Amino acid sequence: MSKIMDIIECARKNNQKALSEYDSKQVLSVYGIPVVEETMVDDLSGAQAAARDLTYPVVLKACSAEISHKTEKGLIALDLRDDGEVKEAFNRLKSRCSGDVDKFLVQKMIKGERELVMGMTRDQQFGPCVMFGLGGIFTEILEDVSFRVAPITEEDAFEMMEGIRGNRILGGIRGLKAVDKKIMASSLIALGKIGLEQDAIQEIDVNPLVIMDGNPVAVDALVTLR
Repeated sequence: MSKIMDIIECARKNNQKALSEYDSKQVLSVYGIPVVEETMVDDLSGAQAAARDLTYPVVLKACSAEISHKTEKGLIALDLRDDGEVKEAFNRLKSRCSGDVDKFLVQKMIKGERELVMGMTRDQQFGPCVMFGLGGIFTEILEDVSFRVAPITEEDAFEMMEGIRGNRILGGIRGLKAVDKKIMASSLIALGKIGLEQDAIQEIDVNPLVIMDGNPVAVDALVTLR
């Protein structure tokens, strides 16, 4: 847990209200939540080298604690398939960034037909609460989510999954593998633990949580500090 403390302390020194996407997923990873394979880089040559190491196709993102809603701001490039495409995307994203953005994320391109959302929020009355629901760009429109007060058990986590209106999306539909609910439950339990053990964290938003071959993988995450 010292790694998390170091990340938060560094963020505090920089007067950050939130962690960068990279640091947010580092926190999740410490608690055993599956995250996308990725590398943080400073320049084009580093981005191209990271892309080759991860093997194409890849995703390129601007990375900063000051950036949210990267999709709307055009700071994400998807499905890049060679060094030339990485170069074009890097230069495009760099031109759209403000001067204080000097880090970029190169991620393995995760292909999944279903997107979920999960998170943790600190309620004034009940304390840390865990959230689960349908994710992606329609999260705020559909508002199909369920909540439980932390700590939660595996039984609680399964009830949360069954509690959303669109719970059939978790099953084996149209030839897709059913979601591994054991892994999903473990991730929800872990979010509750973070809320209970990491008092400096106010909120966690994992969206999208992509389902790949039945396994949930955190593709994007935001940790907000108290």
